[in-house]
Amino acid sequence: MTAPTTDLDRVIGFTIPDRHARGRVARLGPVLDEILSAHAYPTPIERLLAEALVLTALLGATLKDAQGQMTLQAQSPGAIVSLLVCDYKNGELRGYVQFDAERLSQLGKNPTLDALCKKGHLAITFDQATTKERYQGIVPLASASIGAAAEAYFLQSEQIPTLVRIGTHRGKDGKLIAGGILVQHLPEGEIGRERLHTRLDHPEWQHVEALSATMGPDELAEPSIALENLVWRLFNEEEEVRVLAGATLSRGCRCDTGYITEVLSKFPPEDRAEMADENGVISVDCAFCSKKFPVQLADFVSPPL
Repeated sequence: MTAPTTDLDRVIGFTIPDRHARGRVARLGPVLDEILSAHAYPTPIERLLAEALVLTALLGATLKDAQGQMTLQAQSPGAIVSLLVCDYKNGELRGYVQFDAERLSQLGKNPTLDALCKKGHLAITFDQATTKERYQGIVPLASASIGAAAEAYFLQSEQIPTLVRIGTHRGKDGKLIAGGILVQHLPEGEIGRERLHTRLDHPEWQHVEALSATMGPDELAEPSIALENLVWRLFNEEEEVRVLAGATLSRGCRCDTGYITEVLSKFPPEDRAEMADENGVISVDCAFCSKKFPVQLADFVSPPL
């Protein structure tokens, strides 16, 4: 008997050519724990952020530009969760949540997405570093889950039928594991051809969607099941399934003293002076990693006259 393998902090892609479908499967473990440990989030907020980070990994992995960035942002002014932000860049993930702890404590153990983000909106943004192009879509957070909101985004903004399933599981060590699958229906043939989903009957997508929907949340979040095996379980009867090269996921916070100093240098000297304390230090908190970066006013040198 050999110990079961663990497949964590990775995302892979796959295509089903005969069904005009593509997909991604991702699972987060230590990376998720590292991101969550930066803040003492209550359980419902942990679960929400975990699901959002999995979705970010699934969407971000579709970027062809290695230096491109995908950002997921949920804004709900006045709601219990007022802001949720996650982003993906070259396999690096980060995310955080702003929420009202007192109002959250008045809800049950498993509040719905609508209860947390009432009347909010979800924005999904793709920034292409090479071409400098930006694509953004915004949909209401009126769905049962953040995955369902992403399905609505693709149907509304991209006109691409999409299925998203996300599952979370807390291991014996108390740490959260989260996994998810995203499957999409593609246009038939070349760009400009009729999209299959615009027809009244498109059995190819219905077939793929029905199979994908059978994947349970426990399987998605089970580290002993390789991601490739999840794809095989769903589509082993298809004539051809191509598994694409995967990517290793890591926690990435791009804040450092040099970057923050550069940002602060764009402010007028009098504004920087107001930001500083009595010792001439500007203390900047990073919401993502919960670290403080002190910057000395003396580090800013005025250009010569």
